Amino acid sequence: MTNRNQTRAVQVGSIQIGGGAPIAIQSMAATQTQDTDATVHQVQLIQESGADLIRIAVDSKADVRALAEIRDRTRIIGANLSVDLQENYRLVAEVAPFVDKVRYNPGHLHHHEKGKSVEAKVAYIAEQAALHDVALRVGVNCGSVDPALRSEFDQDDVAAMVASALQHAQILDGLGFTRYIVSLKDSDWRKVVEGNRRFSIERPEVPLHLGVTEAGIPPDGIIKTRIAFEQLISEGIGDTIRVSLTLPFDDKGQEIIAGRQILDDIANGRFRSVPTALDHGINIISCPSCSRVENEKFIELAQDVKAMSAYAADYDVTIAVMGCRVNGPGETDDADIGMWCGPVGVNLKKGEVIVGHYPYDTILTEAKQLLDEVITSKVPNSPPMTESNNI
Repeated sequence: MTNRNQTRAVQVGSIQIGGGAPIAIQSMAATQTQDTDATVHQVQLIQESGADLIRIAVDSKADVRALAEIRDRTRIIGANLSVDLQENYRLVAEVAPFVDKVRYNPGHLHHHEKGKSVEAKVAYIAEQAALHDVALRVGVNCGSVDPALRSEFDQDDVAAMVASALQHAQILDGLGFTRYIVSLKDSDWRKVVEGNRRFSIERPEVPLHLGVTEAGIPPDGIIKTRIAFEQLISEGIGDTIRVSLTLPFDDKGQEIIAGRQILDDIANGRFRSVPTALDHGINIISCPSCSRVENEKFIELAQDVKAMSAYAADYDVTIAVMGCRVNGPGETDDADIGMWCGPVGVNLKKGEVIVGHYPYDTILTEAKQLLDEVITSKVPNSPPMTESNNI
């Protein structure tokens, strides 16, 4: 395997990321954070699968109180914990005492305290991280880049993502805070490869967290992730990874197992060729679930959508199934058909347009009807899809 980039070392709890350390493997708890018994159980399952770091989402003060208990109960098994800040960046002061790393999304900083500059908000995050001896991850998602940067780069969303990562790396460096890792993610593995390549050329010393967001259900999600990792890691890019899969809660450890298998194959020269059909045909994007999911039916829905759409395997159609209202609205915009799930129903979209809100027990029928319409619109002069020609 090609020698890895000589990135600087970042200490995260009991592990080192970068600086020549073995590539660390991560996962994320998918349970409701306030359900401490379920979350502790899942952390234990993921830890037993061989995780180096486990991330937990925090979005409220009640989540913070639960996080404190989760930390106490998982300390005995040696779990390194990371926390995922959402739009309220000020929660960093309350969560930092209970974790080893904090992840923030630059694209979410504009939501709160709009009168404050991005630099001032990052300075606050860095100050709290330094005070509590924790590392940071600058987690940039292609689908949620700051609107100002997105408009600056027009349709080149990869360039906007890279610019955001470079901007925040520069801000942190200027503050004298260098204990950070960067991630540049998207549900399209090509954008993940391109974005990380661009960033690593500009900042080869910064450790990178690799992942394909909303990779989907196995085996498709593993294949997409494997292709991105094979290309980047073989070029020396990447210090920690996550395989983001849509899985039942008790099976989240499969993300770790899949990650270790991919790393082992790369280390031993066992590469899989990219199937020529991978860039064509039906593409199901689904998020890996986390504590923001408001209804566990989302996981079953993603599996049902994959089965329902099998008849459309030869059509270039992207269907996105998102599990929460945080990422759902924006990260379904680029799909032909989007579904983002709430507590009692699912928002169905055609591109950026909301078609309607439907109960979980009828959404599949509505989605199939919309899929037929999308297929017809993509194939000029084709007859309408019917039961006789879509089986």
